Amino acid sequence: MLQPIGSHARYIQSVLRGTSREDSAATPDYVKRSWVRCLSQYRLDPQSQREPFVLPREERLARKELNLELVSFADAEMAHLYHQLAGSGYSIILTDHDGVLLDYYGDLSFRNAAFRTGLVLGAVWSEEHGGTNGMGTCLFERAPLIIHRDQHFFSRNTGLTCCAAPIFDYRGELVAVLDASGESDRAQQHTLVLVNMSAQMIENRLFLNRFRDAFVVRFHSRPELVGTWGEGIIALDPNGAIAALDRNALFQLGAKGSSELIGAPLERVFNISLPALLGRSQKKSFHALPIYETRHGGRFFAVAQASHSKRQQAGKQQLTPDEERAVPTISRSVLDELDLGDPAMGRNIQAAKRLESRDIPLLLVGESGTGKEFFARALHSASERADKSFVAINCGALPEMLMQNELFGRAGAAGAGDGDRGRIVQANGGMLFLDDVGDLPLELQSQLLHVIEDREVMPQGCESPIKVDVRLVCAIRGSLQEKVRRGEFREDLFYRLQGLVLPLPPLRDRQDKAALIRHIFAQEVAATPSVTLSEDLVEALSAYSWPGNIRQLRNVLRGMIAMRTSDRLDIANLPSDYGIGLPVAEAQSREVSPEAQSLNPLEKAERAALLREIDLHHGNISRVASKLGIGRNTLYRKMRRLGIAFPSRQSARR
Repeated sequence: MLQPIGSHARYIQSVLRGTSREDSAATPDYVKRSWVRCLSQYRLDPQSQREPFVLPREERLARKELNLELVSFADAEMAHLYHQLAGSGYSIILTDHDGVLLDYYGDLSFRNAAFRTGLVLGAVWSEEHGGTNGMGTCLFERAPLIIHRDQHFFSRNTGLTCCAAPIFDYRGELVAVLDASGESDRAQQHTLVLVNMSAQMIENRLFLNRFRDAFVVRFHSRPELVGTWGEGIIALDPNGAIAALDRNALFQLGAKGSSELIGAPLERVFNISLPALLGRSQKKSFHALPIYETRHGGRFFAVAQASHSKRQQAGKQQLTPDEERAVPTISRSVLDELDLGDPAMGRNIQAAKRLESRDIPLLLVGESGTGKEFFARALHSASERADKSFVAINCGALPEMLMQNELFGRAGAAGAGDGDRGRIVQANGGMLFLDDVGDLPLELQSQLLHVIEDREVMPQGCESPIKVDVRLVCAIRGSLQEKVRRGEFREDLFYRLQGLVLPLPPLRDRQDKAALIRHIFAQEVAATPSVTLSEDLVEALSAYSWPGNIRQLRNVLRGMIAMRTSDRLDIANLPSDYGIGLPVAEAQSREVSPEAQSLNPLEKAERAALLREIDLHHGNISRVASKLGIGRNTLYRKMRRLGIAFPSRQSARR
């Protein structure tokens, strides 16, 4: 029942002033903001009895025609929502981005009130015309909300309760509002939840229709929710680059905006390529498959599907050559994407591919930063175990007792989290990557050997073992044989780990350095493709020896991209100090040989870093070589190339 003339206006003023005797604290802030806009910006009178503003018939028809796609996709969801709320007195309403009422499912018990308040086709429910109301205020706030009875601005609407939710397009622009309105005495939160779910389903339908000719990845952290209103959706172009992400995808991935990922390959987000996910989705009859997010390791379940037209053509007719080129090649392994032209890496990749689905331990040998874990992840993504966990642990990162619990688990873990069960149990069915395995304490080495031989793990304090099936990949920076010789590593475990040994070359020795630099640079600027790299800078970067390997290269590129003053990077953008030794200026203050004077900026930075290491070890070349993980002869050649004089015997003995 409407309040007497004047009373609603006085109520609004008292709430805004904070003098209301009623529970004004229960009035949401978004309602108060809307009231202020209605009073000060739109100059509306709460007691106005003017007729609701309705567009002329021709304009109503034109507006509906313009939004035909929206109305057609919303119709089924509106009908479903109406039946969910049947008997509750709610009607279901759809407006466009201007608040114009496009479609309506009405409850018979509410029809008279609907006509009285202007809930008719073509009525304009923006705040400017309808005051504070569910649809108009939702358009302004861009969020789901309830406007309950007295919270409406116009007194004629105070008998209504409105639950409204926004609908966005793939660009994040608000295109419509879905609303459930009725003469309910209570503001029911569960009604708003249902409205928001239906709005999200309409949004998903619009997204999938907009990208019906694209490759689509649908995912969620729970497999049963893939294909529902809460799923995240990513659309990719024929080259496998991300073209768009919906709101749920951005939320689940923790991305601030789509610009962070547009243009990037799927591997930038998940530990699998589009061709691999397409192939496995088809093989698994399009049931959601476990995949892992690359930045934080979170597990999701996903399914990939080709474009609508490609799915229709499948099994019916031969694709044209142009269409075949538009479909990513399923047979290309994720490992192939690491092959950029270096012969040593090429041999590693081909060897790994032959064993990618066989349970043979793999030992990766290489300096810090050469990409050992990245190689292991690629191997996992290319294997039959890709739908299971990839679990990585650094064996030298924790004290022995903590490593015992972390790796093998401990008693009392039943019903507890994954960490209590231990990383080996977490990796069951998938791959376990042990970095710096040479640092594993001897006592734990014997337990690891037991896991390998008996395929079971005995958590500390447990009475019975747990059966496990894991693919083991280990990595080491130096030589395990030397640790075996010194009695620091079990010989029997060493022979079990080296089923296949792959030496990953340091960046300074790779023959695909320029291609690798361009490849990593493209990954780093995927969100800002306008940034380019000059050939002079590529040559300068290629000439540097990169003691920190790929990790250092990536960090330097990130720094230059972040500090750039234009979208064209060249030699002038090179940092003066890579953070691995003395600044270049300080190094050059020393006596510099004629050979050193001709070095490029990267070589000068390398020279400064090497001088720093030689000083730290008092000229002991053997110790410097050991620290850098290279042989003495290699170090001598490097010193000659960089114009560094050999330390005197006296300085070396200090």
